Amino acid sequence: MERLKISRIQIRSSILPLLACISSFYLTASLADSVTRDEAKLLRNEVGEMFYHAFNGYMDNAFPLDELKPLSCSGEDTLGGYALTLIDSLDTLALLGDRERFTASVEWIGKNLRFDMINKTVSVFETTIRVLGGLISAHLIASDYATGMRVPSYDNQLLNLAEDLARRLLPAFDTPTGIPFGSVNLLHGVDKHESKITSTAGGGTLTLEFGVLSRLTNDPIFEQVTKNAVLAIWAQRSKLNLVGAHINVFTGEWTQKDAGIGTSIDSFYEYLLKAYLLFGDEEYLYIFQEAYAAAMHYLYHDPWYVEVNMDSAAIVWPLFNSLQAFWPGLQVLAGDINPATRTHAAFLSVWRRYGFTPEGFNLASLSVQHGQKSYPLRPELIESTYWLYKATRDPRYLDAGRDMLASLQYGTRCPCGYCHISDVEHHKQEDHMESFFLAETVKYLWLLFDLAVGPDNLVENGPYKYVFSTEGHLLPATPQISLVREHCLYYGAYCRSGDLRQTYFVSDAERDKHESNESRFYGSWTKSSYSSDYTTSEASASSGLIKGFCPGLNHGQKFGLWYMHSNNEHSDHETIHKEESTTVQSHSVMLLPAQSSDSSVPESGNDPNDSQTRESDNDSQTRESDNDSQTSESDVTS
Repeated sequence: MERLKISRIQIRSSILPLLACISSFYLTASLADSVTRDEAKLLRNEVGEMFYHAFNGYMDNAFPLDELKPLSCSGEDTLGGYALTLIDSLDTLALLGDRERFTASVEWIGKNLRFDMINKTVSVFETTIRVLGGLISAHLIASDYATGMRVPSYDNQLLNLAEDLARRLLPAFDTPTGIPFGSVNLLHGVDKHESKITSTAGGGTLTLEFGVLSRLTNDPIFEQVTKNAVLAIWAQRSKLNLVGAHINVFTGEWTQKDAGIGTSIDSFYEYLLKAYLLFGDEEYLYIFQEAYAAAMHYLYHDPWYVEVNMDSAAIVWPLFNSLQAFWPGLQVLAGDINPATRTHAAFLSVWRRYGFTPEGFNLASLSVQHGQKSYPLRPELIESTYWLYKATRDPRYLDAGRDMLASLQYGTRCPCGYCHISDVEHHKQEDHMESFFLAETVKYLWLLFDLAVGPDNLVENGPYKYVFSTEGHLLPATPQISLVREHCLYYGAYCRSGDLRQTYFVSDAERDKHESNESRFYGSWTKSSYSSDYTTSEASASSGLIKGFCPGLNHGQKFGLWYMHSNNEHSDHETIHKEESTTVQSHSVMLLPAQSSDSSVPESGNDPNDSQTRESDNDSQTRESDNDSQTSESDVTS
C-alpha cells in the first residue's frame, strides 16, 4: 500500500512537465519517399486483397457463426449467434463495388436470419453498433437506386429485421434514469439479476442507429429512448462538465469517476457531434460543444490526453489507450485541426515504436501498460489518419497509412484471415478476428488510399453525404433522415409536461436573458469550424413529438438539460466555467523513438490503477466499456 501511495505521488508530480516536454518537431513522414499516386493505387488494391483474404476466410471457415478464428481456420459465436461478421461487412462490400457478394449476402440474411429464435443475452451496445447499424446501412444501400447497388429482389427485409431487433433491445431502457442496462435477452428481456452498472459509452452511443430507425419506420420511440439516455448521462455531469466512466442506471450515481476520451467514454463524445451532423438537432451540438470544451481544458496536455477525476480534475490515469486514437478524426469533423495533427503525430509515434498501438501505453514510464499489451486489430488510428488526409491532403498521412498497412500485412496476417496481436512487444499472434476488422479497419485504409488515387466510391462521389457510425457503418444524410423540421424538434421540451422530461417554469427575469444557438458547420464536414461562442437566432414552433416554443428560455434551459446538482452548486459552476474559459496549452509534441528489435522496454511497475484496468488482453469482446465486476457490458468500441 505504501508503495502505491508513493507511485501516485510520483506520477502526479512528474506527469505534467513530462507531457509538455521533449520535442517541438512534428513527425512528418516515414523514412521512405512519400506515397505517389501510382503507389497509392497499388496500396488500395492491396487493401482490397486484404479484405477478401479475411472475408473469404470467414465465409469458408466460420460462416454462419459470428466470427473467424484465423489461425485454426474455424469459427465461434461471440456475440449472439447471428452471422455477425457478414452483417458487419455488408456496407464494406458495397463500398468496394462488389455487387455480386453484396446482393448474395443481403438475400441470405433476408431469408435466414430471425431474432425470435435467438435465446441469448447480448450486449445492447455491441448489438446496436454492429448488427442494428449493419442492417440499417445495408438496407439504405440495397433499397436505393441512387447508390448504384440496388438489389432487385430486395423488399425491406433488412429494415424489418432491424426493427424487430431494436424492439427486443427496448426493454433495456426501462430504468428509472432512462439509461439502459448493458445487456438484454433477445427473447425474455432484462434478467432480474442484471447489473445496474453500465458505461457512459454503452449508454450514450445508440442515438445514430436508433434515430435513423425512427426516421425509416415513422416510430419515434427508438429516437426518444436513446436521446433520453444521453440527456440523463449529461444531467449527471460534474460541475466541470465532465462525465465519468461507469454509472448506475437506477440511481444515476457514478461508480467510476475517471473522466477521459478513451475507454468507456469515447463514443459518447463522438455521437453527440455526429447526431447533430446527421439529424440537425442543435441540442446535440450544444452538449457536444460544452463537453468538448471541458475535455480540451481538463484532459488535454498537448499532445496527449489523460484521465482525471471528474469532480476535481486531478490526474488519476496518465495513460494513452488505443481507443483515444479516434479523437483526432472527431476533431477534424469539429473543425479543430491543429491539435488533431499534433495528437495524431504522438499516437502514431507509439504505433511506429511497436508496430501497433497497445491497448495501454503509460505516459509516466513511457512503456506498455502492464496487462494491456494487445492490439486487437483496432481501426481508430487509421480512421483518424483518413480524416486528417481528407481535410489536409498532407502526404504524411499516406505515409502513415502505408506503414500501418505494412504492419498489418507482416504482423497480423494468418492462414485464413488476420489475427489479434496479444503482445505488441513480441508480436505474438492470437486466434481471433473481430468483425470490426472488416467493418472499419480495412474500410478506412481503403478509403485513405482511394482518396489519393482520385476517389470513385459511394462515400466520396455518392448521392449523399455520409456519417460513419462508431462501427464505421455508412449512414446517409438523405432528406428522409435529415429532416429540416427536426432541427427545432426539441426546442419546446421544457414547455410541456409529461413523463419524458421535467417541466420548467421560467421567471420574467429569465425571459429577458433569452439566447439561442446559430453555430453551423460550413461546407464540407471535414472543413468545419468550431466555436464555443454563440450568436442568436430565432427558433420557430415545430411539429413533431414535442410541440411549441418558449421564447423566454435561455440556452441552458433549452439545451443544458436538467442539472442534478443543487442550485448553489450549479451557480458556482457557472462562475467557475466563465473564469476558466481559456485553456493554456503548450504546442510541443512528445514523440517516441522507434524501438529496435533488440531493445527492451521496462515494465510500468505497480500502477495505482492496476485494479481498475479497463481491458484484459484476452477479452476479445470488449470494445467500448470495461468488463469489470461492476458492469454487465462486455464491449469496447471503435
